[in-house]
Amino acid sequence: MNFALYRDLLAVRPIRRLLLVGMIARIPHSAAGVLLTLHIVLTLDKGYAAAGAAAAVMTIGIALGAPWRGRRVDIVGLRKALIPSVVSEAVIWSVVPHVSYEWLLPLVFVGGLLTLPIFSVVRQSLGILADGDQRRTAFALDAITTEMVFMIGPAAGAVVATSGFTVLGLTVVGISTSLAGLFLMWFNPPTRTAIGTPAADHQSAADQQREPDEQRAAEAAVVAAVPAHLQTAAANLAPAEHSGIRAGSNETPGKQSASRRQAGLRHKVAHNFTWFTATVASLFAVAAGAGMVLSGTDVGIVAALEIGGHQAEIGIVFLFWCAASVVGGVIYGAMHRPVSPILLLLGMAALTIPLGFAHDTWTLALLSILPGLLCAPVLSAASEKVAELVDERRRGEAMGWYGSALTAGVALGAPLAGVFIDGVGSSGGFVSVGVAGVALCLIGLLLQARRRRRVASA
Repeated sequence: MNFALYRDLLAVRPIRRLLLVGMIARIPHSAAGVLLTLHIVLTLDKGYAAAGAAAAVMTIGIALGAPWRGRRVDIVGLRKALIPSVVSEAVIWSVVPHVSYEWLLPLVFVGGLLTLPIFSVVRQSLGILADGDQRRTAFALDAITTEMVFMIGPAAGAVVATSGFTVLGLTVVGISTSLAGLFLMWFNPPTRTAIGTPAADHQSAADQQREPDEQRAAEAAVVAAVPAHLQTAAANLAPAEHSGIRAGSNETPGKQSASRRQAGLRHKVAHNFTWFTATVASLFAVAAGAGMVLSGTDVGIVAALEIGGHQAEIGIVFLFWCAASVVGGVIYGAMHRPVSPILLLLGMAALTIPLGFAHDTWTLALLSILPGLLCAPVLSAASEKVAELVDERRRGEAMGWYGSALTAGVALGAPLAGVFIDGVGSSGGFVSVGVAGVALCLIGLLLQARRRRRVASA
């Protein structure tokens, strides 16, 4: 391990500023979930089921919007891509606290759809500003600052909400996030390698070498995807273009034209997703699995202490859990060799299961240290690998999909744990998400082994 990597990394002013801005910009939205829940429960008097529905609607909006927002960064650049988010954050979250529950639902959906893509932008920019061992350290630092954010934001949101200031709190969330977006536009961290630099020249040469392979991969994907009659039409496309009607065919020119348009559309879609390889898909599965285990553990901790009548001690367990993640992130960022994200997730999921056997607050806090140590490493390792595998021209979109996978996992983990908590007890929450995470990793490892054997025998 080389802890001097942190000193060298933080000596780079753009990286230091990006991590600081990213941390500050994430705090308001980390508090938004708690504020929104308690606003619906305490101010609108709708109950936790209604609050959960609103959180789910917002989560769906975030998951749908993240890839699109990332793609906009790739196409038009950071400053133009952030304009809708800056406007919507200030407007929507200033209106949400003043409307009825029926109006709140569509507003939080749109708010999620247009949310400031701070997570994907920070990861995308770190992939440009750092490389090699520095990149691993940079993503580890990003995961560490994210843990610190979630130690600060939800607690601050709970204090504001229980003090009776949910309307003010939600308004501050929107305005402060919008200001963070404006500062990010002014700072304008790079999302592409600067033209003319050695890194850019190397990237350009690599892109030129990859283009024929990408084209062939896209064409192969199209041939595999289109129906049989369209494959036949594609095989005879050249003579059809000259004669207007293919010899021996009963199709009219209009039908052939529609078929060609459909094949062209499929070709375009396939070409746009040439970056989406099996390895990248496995990283998205890891992100979803990590989100599922983390959100399920979150619900399990709250349920275990509430059922035992120790609600006031929830902060103790979260402090141990998050602090362990920070320590794990620091250690992983100083390592010379990367560790497979799927192995890290396997360890975190397996070590979550014993939390179900805790019998008091301090036992739960101590047992949470072991899975907590692997939390930040899982997220930083997966982000690092995505940045390594995906070309920077599509990295914003890829990071958006990565964020959507993580969000989808978070949305799945909480209700999964809740079902088992209701049916079995508080231990069921930890065991269910832990076992599900282990099963996901084992399936992934089996598929990887099968793929290696297939490649070796080819």
